[in-house]
Amino acid sequence: MYLAEQAILGRVRELGAEIARDYAGREPVLVTVLKGAFVFLADLSRAIDIPHALDFVILQGYDGALGGRTRIRVIKDLDMPITDRDIVIVENVVDTGLTLNYLVKTLKLRRPSSLAICSLLDRPYRRLVEDLPMRYVGFTVPDEFFVGYGFGLEDRYRGLRDLRVVVRP
Repeated sequence: MYLAEQAILGRVRELGAEIARDYAGREPVLVTVLKGAFVFLADLSRAIDIPHALDFVILQGYDGALGGRTRIRVIKDLDMPITDRDIVIVENVVDTGLTLNYLVKTLKLRRPSSLAICSLLDRPYRRLVEDLPMRYVGFTVPDEFFVGYGFGLEDRYRGLRDLRVVVRP
């Protein structure tokens, strides 16, 4: 086990209190990329004691025709308009930042009042994008593959209450 359930929930409560304090008097929209961050989002939402909304996107990477570069496309877009709203993107892990950078740029085109990122896990040493609006970070973690607490392996293990490292042969 890498992180026990109580350690995770304790940090999530702290993040929720920070968000509630920072957005007091406003009603932020928490935007999550499905599927990985849904457990984190649920616990974080319960830890934020101010009014807030939830919305979801689904992104998919695919190989581009030119040069074989990976491209990103929106499979499911937001359901609500976000113009003049405070947006907090809730992520399970920020790694290279490439996919998140795409989402940030896409959302900024809709002219939100503010945009910040809240990530349960962060790997800043792997970042390829430097200007992400990282505002809330649960834990800085090593370059390991995790399961549990929403993280899956072939869509399994997401329901584990703690976070575990997958040991690959």
